[in-house]
Amino acid sequence: MSTHALQAISPIDGRYASKTVSLVPYFSEEALIKYRIQVEVEYFIALVEQPLPQLKDFDKSLFEDLRSLYKDFSIEDAQTVKDTEKVTNHDVKAVEYFIKGKFDALGLQEYKEFIHFGLTSQDINNTAIPLSLKEAMNSVYVPNLLEVKEKLAELATDWAEVPMLARTHGQPASPTRLGKEISVFVNRIDEQFDLLNNIKSAAKFGGATGNFNAHKVAYPDIDWKAFGTKFVQEKLGLHHSFPTTQIEHYDHMAALFDCLKRINTILIDLDRDIWTYVSMDYFKQKIKKGEVGSSAMPHKVNPIDFENSEGNLGIANAIFEHLSGKLPISRLQRDLTDSTVLRNIGVPIGHTLIGLQSTLKGLNKLLLNRSKFEQDLENNWAVVAEAIQTILRRENYPNPYETLKGLTRTNEAINQTSIADFIETLEVSEEVKKEMRAITPANYTGI
Repeated sequence: MSTHALQAISPIDGRYASKTVSLVPYFSEEALIKYRIQVEVEYFIALVEQPLPQLKDFDKSLFEDLRSLYKDFSIEDAQTVKDTEKVTNHDVKAVEYFIKGKFDALGLQEYKEFIHFGLTSQDINNTAIPLSLKEAMNSVYVPNLLEVKEKLAELATDWAEVPMLARTHGQPASPTRLGKEISVFVNRIDEQFDLLNNIKSAAKFGGATGNFNAHKVAYPDIDWKAFGTKFVQEKLGLHHSFPTTQIEHYDHMAALFDCLKRINTILIDLDRDIWTYVSMDYFKQKIKKGEVGSSAMPHKVNPIDFENSEGNLGIANAIFEHLSGKLPISRLQRDLTDSTVLRNIGVPIGHTLIGLQSTLKGLNKLLLNRSKFEQDLENNWAVVAEAIQTILRRENYPNPYETLKGLTRTNEAINQTSIADFIETLEVSEEVKKEMRAITPANYTGI
């Protein structure tokens, strides 16, 4: 297999490899093997600590030697497992044989049949994969998401007092402030992040059909349900799903993917808004020497970072949607389709990571074009009509909405002078007129 980036099939391992390399320790084939070994080793240690009668004389000082099998796991070790898999045609069995070989090397032959004791392969996969996913989320995804959110929060503060013409249905609407519009996205991300943190990292652990059948028949007096829960929750730091079939039911993982999809949707909304503001000349972009915006038009500086982000987040969401819809469905006690699609969970997270980094890069290139904001506000004095008619309502003025509608729904330009002249025609007190004259598009921005 070629490892040259130019020969990669997927852009997340090729063109964008530098942006996704942080996910390799969690979602690569090597990583999956390492996490499987971690579960197998910790399970054996838990059996010793139980203790099973046949393991009561095991030297506990060797625990760290066993843990070194995954802590010091190398690409050469991974290749050894893959070579064994060519013979076994079973990936988890190859892991078991690898560990047994290490037990032989440590002189622990008499204990090696308690490796993978009573388990099915999904007891390993349905703990290893949730564990890798949880650690990837905490170590890679969350820091990248928070970096984007913190940048948005910084811009919301910097631009808090920049008045801006709002647009609803694409038409001029009641003015707002740029910082407030950015803070909308900060709040949306915060609320989804809270939901994300409440989703359990769940794992299945219970034998061939989830009932600890083999464990129970070998050691009927042990509370294997309590053992399994303690192992999954205290040793691995995951939530023990019980009862289950042969596999984890994946409802919690589906919830995670749905939440990641919603956060991506929020970011796509942000990307499109910023893209539109750039097209409206509200923002210029920092120019990097040597960069080309267009192969044909030398003047162009395209908002490519937001476009790149939108595209990658869209691909991620398509895969997240398939994962969350497919994983919770499995025929009877188990079919193989979950295993097939689980191998792809790093793909949408990879595209999401690219999207987050592209959005952040684009945000860091924005330059505020304040004069354009001011120009748009000055060209749209009609938006203060809402303010005037609301004050007239307060004063119980007859038909205020219809009165302002007659002024503003024409093809003639509405400006400061025409608004001032209109105010003079109103039969209200001078104090109220003074109140209305003070309203401008730039200061009619609410709270």
